[in-house]
Amino acid sequence: MTSRTESAARIANSIGEIEPSLIALRRDLHSYPEASWNEHRTTEVLGDMLRAAGMEPELGPTGTGLICDIGTEGPVVAIRGDIDALALNDLKEVPYRSQFPGLCHGCGHDLHATVTVGAAMALASELKRSEIPGRVRILLQPAEEAIPGGARCFVDAGHVDDVEVVFALHSDPSRQVGSIGVSAGAITSAADQFTIRLHGPGGHTGRPHETADLAHIAAKIAIELPATLGRLCDPRDGLNVTFGAIQVGTASNVIATQATLLGSLRASGRGAWENAPTHFRRVLRSIVEPLGATWELDHKVGAPPIMNDPWAVAHVESAARLAPGVDHVGPTAQSAGGEDFSWYGDKAKLGYFRLGVWDPAGLRVDLHAGNFDVHEAAIGIGATVLAGAAFRALEDLMTSS
Repeated sequence: MTSRTESAARIANSIGEIEPSLIALRRDLHSYPEASWNEHRTTEVLGDMLRAAGMEPELGPTGTGLICDIGTEGPVVAIRGDIDALALNDLKEVPYRSQFPGLCHGCGHDLHATVTVGAAMALASELKRSEIPGRVRILLQPAEEAIPGGARCFVDAGHVDDVEVVFALHSDPSRQVGSIGVSAGAITSAADQFTIRLHGPGGHTGRPHETADLAHIAAKIAIELPATLGRLCDPRDGLNVTFGAIQVGTASNVIATQATLLGSLRASGRGAWENAPTHFRRVLRSIVEPLGATWELDHKVGAPPIMNDPWAVAHVESAARLAPGVDHVGPTAQSAGGEDFSWYGDKAKLGYFRLGVWDPAGLRVDLHAGNFDVHEAAIGIGATVLAGAAFRALEDLMTSS
């Protein structure tokens, strides 16, 4: 078996050779973004790239996304890239600006997909050369932005039943290109979305005691629901309910017959998140029904927190320290954002890292912004670290078996 330094160098060289085509691929995907569950062109373009490199990808279980195995029989390690875009206008003035109004890769999934393809191509070459038994499974997953998301579909279809560990990355615009952030333990939060609908007979604002005052009830929900849920869950799980929209009535002297509240529920720990739906309904009932209104709750369960495995994190760190262009490898804080990659953790170890994409010479904006963009040097760096971590994990599994 060759040294890990030698294999890391070969992986980096392989990715360096194809870097121009990876940059072109990312620009193409950025120009033609597709919404969750509708990534048909994206799937075709990514599949063509893998087939041109000698691989045989298969269509995902829901009609978009791809699964592809490379290597021989033995332990299975997976790498995952998400491929869907956001319902967002692209505000950038660049040659690869989105061609579709209302759709934009404002979260970096075009980069994630490209990096995964690049890592797959480098791994195919290195696995063939090294003759190490084992396989790497490529998961190009649709609908990460949807609730429920594509990861759950891949898990339910059995695509990770035999996988030991899954590696993935996410663009991080708070980090300068060349920086890698990774930590063991919780690295994202659980994230759900919900809609509350209130109904009442309506009436005159001069006689609120004769009806159900939905504006008053909606205000009580906005204040009391988050506070009460916080008292029913372990404080260490960091449960948070936040409302993004509250819509009640259209006139100053009319008590509305309908009200709608839209919000999100987030938790840093899995326990509070799993118990929240039961508490949510009980508290909502106690607020609404004594005041004479009826209610409906549409609670869309998102995903639990990503829990990084220390063994997987160690492989990401060691691969990152040998990757050209990486000048900083360090811990990263748990984010309040959610990511459906966490569902793979019900079947396998997880190694999820943050990839610096900020260009210091450019604008610094957050994810989900219409002018979000990435420094293209991050493509080669991300592919090298992702491939290196997967290859090291496969070597480790073969040595310990």
